Amino acid sequence: MPTRLRLGLGSQWTAAKTVTLPGPSRPHVAWFRRMRDPLLRGDRRANISVVPEQQPTPEPPPAALGPMCVDRGSCRVAFVFDIGQSIDLDHAERLITTFTQRELIRHRRRAPQSFQFSPAPLRMSQEHAALRVGEFCTGPAVDSVLYDFGAVTVIFSIAIDGSFERLQQLSNDLYDNAELTAAARVVVERLAASIRPAVAKPEVAAFSEDYAIYEISSLSPACDVHGLIAARRVQIAQILRSETQPLSEQEISDALACRASYGKGDVTIIDWNAAMIFDRDTEDVRTVLEFANVELLEMRFLDRQLDGALDESYRVLSRRTGPRWLLGDYRRTLQRIGRMQVDGTVLFEGVNNALKLLGDQYLARVYRLASERLHVPDWDAGILRKLSSLESIYGKLSDDASIRRMELLEWIIIVLIAVSIALPFVTPHK
Repeated sequence: MPTRLRLGLGSQWTAAKTVTLPGPSRPHVAWFRRMRDPLLRGDRRANISVVPEQQPTPEPPPAALGPMCVDRGSCRVAFVFDIGQSIDLDHAERLITTFTQRELIRHRRRAPQSFQFSPAPLRMSQEHAALRVGEFCTGPAVDSVLYDFGAVTVIFSIAIDGSFERLQQLSNDLYDNAELTAAARVVVERLAASIRPAVAKPEVAAFSEDYAIYEISSLSPACDVHGLIAARRVQIAQILRSETQPLSEQEISDALACRASYGKGDVTIIDWNAAMIFDRDTEDVRTVLEFANVELLEMRFLDRQLDGALDESYRVLSRRTGPRWLLGDYRRTLQRIGRMQVDGTVLFEGVNNALKLLGDQYLARVYRLASERLHVPDWDAGILRKLSSLESIYGKLSDDASIRRMELLEWIIIVLIAVSIALPFVTPHK
């Protein structure tokens, strides 16, 4: 243990000088003995006292936290579907007879109220039979949110009051839950049928996108949320990744990397499969996370549409059979490709411009983290590249069609000239 020496020179020194010795090695012990002897030191008035250095009390490790209980919390499982090219929300609101309201972001922080959804989505709630999910059950109602660009979100709510350790099994039961997915599809198909006159090109997509949001408003015993995350980081990572097997340190760090906090008592952890919010009021953050999942679904849907358009364009470019003067096939193909290009551009701009968060820096940061975790920027880059390729192919097809029309006109002119030359020879003279 290191030793500190407190040296004083009688009344001549008003302050004490402290010398720290690293340990009980032999040279330092000899030096200490010489300093203890005033005759060897050469100062009879000196007095020396030894003060042992006080070691800081070690803080208990994070794992020392005992069992935790969720006093108030819920898990919201969202399923997103595409039901058409666009939805007239005003017309849909008149067609729906159940309780509806316009989805707005309630800013709890200081932010301009003008930054909202544009236009505001339509939220409705309806009764639904409870569904069993392991040890938990869904609530007696299901929420649906309609967006003007053709997306619908179906949301089941599950109360998670009780032991915090049970969330790991719940996340495992929610992963690829066929029963919940089928129930959500039934809900969205019925909703699409009831608002069909308000939907342009109605068709429910064959695939969907799901996301789970764990909202924890109160815990007992009360603790610092950052300390809880440090103590339960392994368990929280398994909940977010829906994994029961032990995760590596690298995987744990990656699962907890996207984190945002506004105050000292709130934390939002965002992962690609689920998110966990520790806060008393989670509505605004939850709304942003739900929209990020909607955006991912629409980017996937648009990417598939563009893949089909590119394949069709390639088949047309590769086809060289048939007379060159038959232009009807080219005209129809150009119309289809042009329509797909316009539809893709409209959908892309509609999704990217639906949410305005430039005035709320915290929600904008949450949205940016969610988009990066869901790889939305990568989808955007791929879609823009495919739109550019489709525009290039459309230009090539249009040029080819123009060349064919010019060739056809040239042949018509040649035939007319030949007819005009031959006509005097074949016409009988009177």
